[in-house]
Amino acid sequence: MFRFLLPFVFLVSACAPVWEGGSTTRAAVSEVTLPPVKAFSTPRPLPPGRSNRDMARDFLDLSFELESGRKLARMTRFEGPITLRVTGTPPAGMMSDLRALLTRLRTEARINITQTTSATANITIQAVSRKDIRKALPQAACFVVPNISALNQYRAARRSGAANWALLENRRQIAIFLPNDASPQETRDCLHEELAQALGPLNDLYRLPDSVFNDDNIHAVLTGFDMLVLRAYYDPSLTNGMTRAEVAQRLPAILARINPRGERLSSNPLPATPRSWIEAVQTALGPGTSQIGRRLAAQEALKIAQNEGWRDHRLGFSHYALGRLIQGQDLSQAFFHFAEADRAYRSADPFGPHRAYVSTQLAAYAISAGQSREALNILSPQLPKAAQFENAALLSTLMLLKAEALEMEGKLEEAGQLRLDSLGWARYGFGPDWAVRAKLREIASLSPIKGRS
Repeated sequence: MFRFLLPFVFLVSACAPVWEGGSTTRAAVSEVTLPPVKAFSTPRPLPPGRSNRDMARDFLDLSFELESGRKLARMTRFEGPITLRVTGTPPAGMMSDLRALLTRLRTEARINITQTTSATANITIQAVSRKDIRKALPQAACFVVPNISALNQYRAARRSGAANWALLENRRQIAIFLPNDASPQETRDCLHEELAQALGPLNDLYRLPDSVFNDDNIHAVLTGFDMLVLRAYYDPSLTNGMTRAEVAQRLPAILARINPRGERLSSNPLPATPRSWIEAVQTALGPGTSQIGRRLAAQEALKIAQNEGWRDHRLGFSHYALGRLIQGQDLSQAFFHFAEADRAYRSADPFGPHRAYVSTQLAAYAISAGQSREALNILSPQLPKAAQFENAALLSTLMLLKAEALEMEGKLEEAGQLRLDSLGWARYGFGPDWAVRAKLREIASLSPIKGRS
């Protein structure tokens, strides 16, 4: 189980004109020492917005299938208290993110998990370089494996079948491999997703608009839905080794007890996602495919979504992916697909920062066209969304775009303050100073005012 490398989530550069100049304010911000890294404090997860009947369907599909579509004969989980240790060279900030996550798991999911230094810990998080991770799994940003505790054991475990989740009968020892030379946000996002799968469900479902158990990577941290799934997963009524039928029989009573709100909501299930759409998306966004091949796969995914009659976030993701992949060749068509993605993503507006992603593209177009007021109208509602769902890279991008639009409106002081405020988030989201400064220059290059100067 691994988190995909999705290469285009925050980029806006394909619609940026070449610009060699810049204002005095911009130069000053780029050259001075950047402010300290900012971090999110109090989590604000939303409760799942679906009925318990739909929750049960999602729980079973997450717990009894792998991402490949292979069925699992039994549910596996840890029994008793769970211990976790960290090895390798963890980057600055990772330990505080881990402590915050463990607190959430104990309080929201009611999982008895504690940190230790013992070599016999149930879960080992090893912080290694991205190069080492990609040497083991070229398409992975991070990954989780059963029955080992170190990366140098992975190849042997893979050959012997010990790393095969489908053959697992219980969970006693699991390793998570995280990058120690990525941005703080990338490491944290990997931590949330991989620890959730080390503890609980192994599948991802594209139909979920409010979960990290979804390969669209819209959600950065565990959501209220995810915590409820994990709480049900470790409910005393369930035990390791249960079949799907056995879990399905007990699940309604569990959900009624731990999620009474879901008993009052009407069932409104989204249709299943066909394998053909999943494969098209993975071809479009995964490694080893030419640019032409990516575009053709993205077009195929959109065609399938339209033929399925979807009006949900999966249609939005199909348009968004295609827009990003054709942006360097056909700006007008890319803009059309971003606008269509925004329209489809309105169905997912309560569940996450879906529209905030698209707004970075739509606002970039507006700014480059000199439409500062339109850009502000697009951006302003999305900043709270990015903050609520703890996406610092997205938040800082929105703030920097808004600062450019304010500057075009002549509000120089407000723009300068917003730009400075964005930099601490940018350091968390994008990592090293050179990456933050590159993002500053990239977004500044959108402004036609600076281009003329």
